[in-house]
Amino acid sequence: MKQEQIFIYVVCITILFTGGLPEDWRERANILADFIVVTWGISAFNVMVGGTLNHLGIRPRDPSGIFSIGLAPFLHGDGNHLFGNTLPFIILGWLVLLQGITQFYIVTIIVAIASGLGVWLFGKPDSIHLGASGVVFGYLGFLLLYGYFKRDTTTSVISLFVGIFYSQSLLGILPAQKGISWEGHLFGLLGGFLAAAWLPALERLVPVG
Repeated sequence: MKQEQIFIYVVCITILFTGGLPEDWRERANILADFIVVTWGISAFNVMVGGTLNHLGIRPRDPSGIFSIGLAPFLHGDGNHLFGNTLPFIILGWLVLLQGITQFYIVTIIVAIASGLGVWLFGKPDSIHLGASGVVFGYLGFLLLYGYFKRDTTTSVISLFVGIFYSQSLLGILPAQKGISWEGHLFGLLGGFLAAAWLPALERLVPVG
């Protein structure tokens, strides 16, 4: 049994024993599905046209490349890249959505900007960075620490299980594999940490959900 499958089963059991799914779970599922449909649509089109849209990715320190920060997570170079990001995006994205719809959008914006800016500032020159992995690592960072800052049972248990099942993924922030945007992973993760620390304070000031 794959790691992701075990994780899904554990999370489902955890949710059942810590209050169940939110009443508006269908709305949240639709939001996640919309992200997947848009990502698959854009990425599939890019693959079909031979990667013509790759030039719209983030190009470090190129003045025009900074405008691709919002588009790059929806672009993938090939099917393997797209498949590799889809399942963790669904799992971790859903766990973020369990914290609230507004929270999901806030976290997504923070980690996308953090990942994209990190790549633009520190990525290798003459490279192009595509894919949602920076956002995925941002969700991972958020979920790892949100339980600590939020301090309630559900988020703490989810943080624990995310740490157990996805801790090995943190190796993705190391510059160990050619062709992998470790800079996007690293700064996405740091953006997730920032969101986890900042969001509870925002929730105390302004009701969100």
